[in-house]
Amino acid sequence: MTTMGLREPLDEINNCGLPAALEVMGERWSFMILRAAFNGMYHFEEFLGALGIARNILSNRLARLVEHGIMKRQALPDDRRKIEYRLTEKGLDLLPAMLALRQWGEKYGAGVPSNPVLCDERDGMPILPIGIHAHDGRVLGPKELEWRDQADVNWPTDAAGRKLRAL
Repeated sequence: MTTMGLREPLDEINNCGLPAALEVMGERWSFMILRAAFNGMYHFEEFLGALGIARNILSNRLARLVEHGIMKRQALPDDRRKIEYRLTEKGLDLLPAMLALRQWGEKYGAGVPSNPVLCDERDGMPILPIGIHAHDGRVLGPKELEWRDQADVNWPTDAAGRKLRAL
């Protein structure tokens, strides 16, 4: 995964998204809360009952997810005392990472697919394993990847010829 000796600078924490993601999500309960949210839970008591988590830990983790913009607190219009926790766009963008971790756990942890199985709503077929895809859709393996300096990247362009970047 290297080219011409170029490697990802492991000591530069601020120039890498992984430490930032782990700072927010790097512990079990945050992932379990997100899993519950992706499964349609919105209320503190629902999370509490489904996860078997201590009230103070749940409160702390929800506050942290809200603070980082992954979830938002919403008072219900008919009863302002009732609060819902909803995934934001930033939170919804974690779904592929969550599914990749789940699939990895099924393959190397549990050894069997989870039940229920996540399927395409349109045809009922199970989703494929989460993978790394090239710009043209090809699935890439570790030996087909390399690090490049931004200046050396062949960025795709839009119709006007402007370079498009992933962010």
